[in-house]
Amino acid sequence: MKRTPFLLTAALGALLAAAPARAGDVTEQRLLNADQEAGNWLLHHKDYAAHRYTTLDQINPATLPRLHVAWTLALGGVEGGGIWSHGGLEGTPLAEDGFLYVTDGWGRLYKIDAHGGQGVLVWMMDPKTDHDWAGAVACCGVDNRGAAFWHNLVITHTLDGRLIATDKESGKIVWQRQVANPDKGEVVTGAPLIVHDMAISGVAGAEYGIRGWIAATDLNTHQEVWRTYTIPAKGEPGAETWKDDHDAAQNGGGSTWVTGSYDPATDTIVWGVGNPGPDWDNAYRPGDNLYTDSSLGLDAKTGKIKWFFQHTPNDPFDYDSVAENVLVDAGGRHLALEADRNGIAYAIDRTNGQFVWATPFVKKLTWTKGVDPRTGKPVDYDPQRDVQVYVASVTPSRENKVTMICPGNMGGKNWPPTAYNPDLGTWYIPVIESCNRITVQETIPGKSYKPREFFTGGGPSDPERITGSLTAIDAATGRITGKAETRYPLLGGVLATPSLVLTGEPDGTFHAFDAKTLQPLWQFPTGAGISAPPMAFMVDGKEYIALLVGLGGAWDKWFIDATPELKRIQPSSMLYVFGID
Repeated sequence: MKRTPFLLTAALGALLAAAPARAGDVTEQRLLNADQEAGNWLLHHKDYAAHRYTTLDQINPATLPRLHVAWTLALGGVEGGGIWSHGGLEGTPLAEDGFLYVTDGWGRLYKIDAHGGQGVLVWMMDPKTDHDWAGAVACCGVDNRGAAFWHNLVITHTLDGRLIATDKESGKIVWQRQVANPDKGEVVTGAPLIVHDMAISGVAGAEYGIRGWIAATDLNTHQEVWRTYTIPAKGEPGAETWKDDHDAAQNGGGSTWVTGSYDPATDTIVWGVGNPGPDWDNAYRPGDNLYTDSSLGLDAKTGKIKWFFQHTPNDPFDYDSVAENVLVDAGGRHLALEADRNGIAYAIDRTNGQFVWATPFVKKLTWTKGVDPRTGKPVDYDPQRDVQVYVASVTPSRENKVTMICPGNMGGKNWPPTAYNPDLGTWYIPVIESCNRITVQETIPGKSYKPREFFTGGGPSDPERITGSLTAIDAATGRITGKAETRYPLLGGVLATPSLVLTGEPDGTFHAFDAKTLQPLWQFPTGAGISAPPMAFMVDGKEYIALLVGLGGAWDKWFIDATPELKRIQPSSMLYVFGID
């Protein structure tokens, strides 16, 4: 079923853009200094550096015994669509001056008044996302990870590929435009990143044979400024790393579905790129397959690739590198930290993409014998080979059709965001401690690819139990400084405070750990699955922690047998807000 681009209400949008700033106007300067507004949460990752760190400290080890549920608010978005039985919550709320802005899995946007120690719904914007059209190609899950502020508008994405600007006061849609095309398997699940009056959008769909991209929309004119493809066209730099004779790059994957970060000092957007397609039949796409499984540094104004670092060349494991890059200054270097699906944490120099250090952060890693300390490449990587075989006994291939890989293809770490405490110099990773079986199916040129159908070259299964951990790493050295074991994989992400680390498990348990020791200090059973990261805000002089609760994503569809107790967890869509007396 075809859809045409939505009409833009351009005149109204231009009028709002030209109007003088109103109270609460979220200017470029405020975004650049978002970390200085302790009581607000103005960017998806709290600040452009993706630290997810709050300086608020009313909630601390001494006050944790008084931490309780201050209020809850039921949201929508539980309904299913396409191949999904229900929607879930993976978003991070935004907070400004006592108001919260949250999204559900279908991209509905809710404004909530948090004054007075309770939550009151002010308005709800329903984009009327086409459930079946988008849900049929949404890998993986009915998900929306949040919103962005720009002046007096709230900017969001929808699963069916739209970018929407909503008036912050009225909740009315001001304008919208199509940025992705579900007709060919493209959907959007990430929150926008606002840089220079532009909304930066990533795309999901590598498992459907898309050609990935990152795109910038001018929020004044509503026109596209640039679109950078993560799979180079013939004649472009990197095209030589696709060495097939059947144009594999055309369906090469490289999706960009997690919100990136931004370095104002160098005007560089740093964004992660996902796996190549087909996922597991790497013989179909000989070569290193740039720029899949890479971190990219992009010129913010033009989208031009300044530098890249590739983690797993010619990836046969589905170990994409789509995770957020956390920008820190440590060890005398300007670093970008990325916790990869392949189970290895990396630090690169964010000024030039040069490798600095790498550390395995999972308990069991079998796919490589290690990382070359000079290059950052797997020691098994052979630049003379077009089809890589890492540890031969476990590498999926046409010759080794069924094999067990550790970590499993979910990670390592998946999309759930890390957090960084700049005072301690400690980086916290939500870990999936996993192994799973991969079965390879040969991909036939000209026959295997069909639009809006899976293009994976095989698939996973889960014969072993999957658990999790919260892992702490010294950002300057890459040394692991702590590991707290969890019963279930951490599918929701992390918040760091001066003294605490907060995260949730998919059985609904919400945890607080000591920031220095990772000793568990407090927990609360929410009663439903957690697959979203917590955040902190202040209103009426009090600090609160907000958390969206409702298990989403791919877990209950493809990985539930590895955590059988989670079969009891029911769909939910609830905002929890915690405070102290």
